[in-house]
Amino acid sequence: MNNNDIVIRIRYALDIRDQDVMEIFRLGGVDLSKEEVRKVLTKVEESDEEEDDEIYEDDHHLKCTNSMLESFLNGLITFKRGPQTTKDGEPMKPDRSIKNYSSVNNVMLKKVKIALQLTSDDIVDILDNADVTITKGEVSGLLRKEGHKNYRQFGDQYARNFLKGLAIKYRG
Repeated sequence: MNNNDIVIRIRYALDIRDQDVMEIFRLGGVDLSKEEVRKVLTKVEESDEEEDDEIYEDDHHLKCTNSMLESFLNGLITFKRGPQTTKDGEPMKPDRSIKNYSSVNNVMLKKVKIALQLTSDDIVDILDNADVTITKGEVSGLLRKEGHKNYRQFGDQYARNFLKGLAIKYRG
């Protein structure tokens, strides 16, 4: 599953309009025109995932890089929960969590969890909606920092099912 698929599926699951997708990207620090948003929301053929930060664009597609995806997810948190500020009243700059392609799904899960204020029980229920059985302990491993001894990778199939379950929960 590539980054464009993740943005498309989150947009569908949460029923977000194109104008709001533009705003979410802007809140995350990436200014895209309406035409560029449409290009991001068009499926891109799967290719070598190691070229993540190489921007691919043609007349119909704009590849969503890891940094663009992370900006979208950070913008989604701000869009849903409002801006986070420091004690001085300055807006906080979120850190970059996506280190490589293998951590994309885990970071997506964490940031969607934060944006929608989900609990581990909610994640279990969302995956159950997609006919995937998972325990709270396994969810805990998915939410750990990469490198932690109990860290578990959130594979593409689980990510697809999580986004499918999210769509079932929020769209009915």
